[in-house]
Amino acid sequence: MDIKVRELRDVSDLVQPDRFDTSLYTDPEIFDAEMDRIFKGTWVWVAHASEVPNKGHFVKSFVGKEPVIVVRDKTGQVNVLLNRCRHRAASVCEQKRGKTSVFVCPYHGWSYALDGKLRAVPHASVYGDDFNKADFPLVSLRVEEYAGMIFATFRADIEPLVDFLGPAKKWIDLFMKQGAGHPVKTLGEHRFRFSGNWKIQLENTTDAYHFPIVHKTFLDSLDADTSNVFDVLGQGGWVEDLGKGHSVMVMIPALVDLEENLEDEIPERFRELADELRSEGYEEGEVRKVVRAVGGSGFNLNLFPNVACSMAFFRVLRPISVDETEIRHIAIGMDGGPEAGNRVRMRLHEHFQGPMGFGSPDDAEGWERVQRGAAAGEDVHVLVNRGIDPLIGHVAGSNVTDVSAETGMRAAYAQWKRMMSA
Repeated sequence: MDIKVRELRDVSDLVQPDRFDTSLYTDPEIFDAEMDRIFKGTWVWVAHASEVPNKGHFVKSFVGKEPVIVVRDKTGQVNVLLNRCRHRAASVCEQKRGKTSVFVCPYHGWSYALDGKLRAVPHASVYGDDFNKADFPLVSLRVEEYAGMIFATFRADIEPLVDFLGPAKKWIDLFMKQGAGHPVKTLGEHRFRFSGNWKIQLENTTDAYHFPIVHKTFLDSLDADTSNVFDVLGQGGWVEDLGKGHSVMVMIPALVDLEENLEDEIPERFRELADELRSEGYEEGEVRKVVRAVGGSGFNLNLFPNVACSMAFFRVLRPISVDETEIRHIAIGMDGGPEAGNRVRMRLHEHFQGPMGFGSPDDAEGWERVQRGAAAGEDVHVLVNRGIDPLIGHVAGSNVTDVSAETGMRAAYAQWKRMMSA
């Protein structure tokens, strides 16, 4: 697909290795260019495979500001289609998710197959003999999938998804061990908007520095043992630049690989679950595997530009305007695993990231304050200079920085600069 790229002044000087210009939060011209150069220029996460499990299942999504339909067709292939009738531009799908055999435009009745092909046009004879339905399918994007994560792109000439993900694939594989031997599936989600630029949230997922300050109310709600687990600055964690704007922030090293240390004592907060699983007939090895997976992984994986595998859920951002962003917090669980385990996962998700939880409101308040503050002193830079020096002799290797370092932000903004200056 040919992509029209908006003209834009040279922005290469707006991002330095350790700081960037405030206009990245506030300039509508920059925002519009981001939609072309970044969101139309790379792989963008659109859905999880469990949201379209069978033929005919679909879910609405976005690539940047462009509405799309993610649908599994009759051959089992996943298609990502622009949600726009080829006739007069009406959307052909308004349900958030569901199952269908055809998409029909409600305006003039043009109907499309699940692969986007135009199937029928009412009163087609009026168009004349040279009208060919094959010329007017729904616009289809390139689609690839890794570990159940579905990505789409407007670019036909882009590198394969596995190359785009690069070293991040290792961390995706570790994250998916939360299925405890079962496939991971989505359990539900909630959406909200905040009055701020999308990159403010992108930064947050790789920011451990804020956790004990912003989330003090959450920490105060925990028992002593769990509070120690969430001492994210005091457990020897690290941040690593994974290339292409991706990064990983390891906050709880002991929970990086959920298939290790299964013989450890079961935490008190999960003993009731363990007893319930035993009473249902699960062997001790399976009980320990499920219990360890239920608490989530010990890291946040940021995938540029729009999705994070964040400890125990997917966080997806959608730019609305230069100063408004939509967030989806998607709970995950075990597909085919014990219902008791998924129930506990949902309760944990609700405690922190649910609509009435401790995490989301506190985070959103911080993001909005950044946007409000950015209106002052527009010639003052935003700093991302914390923890530039690598850690020497760290168990994770030589290419890592302190867990509170702003390495992930520097990685994202370096990729932003590359794409916006291309």
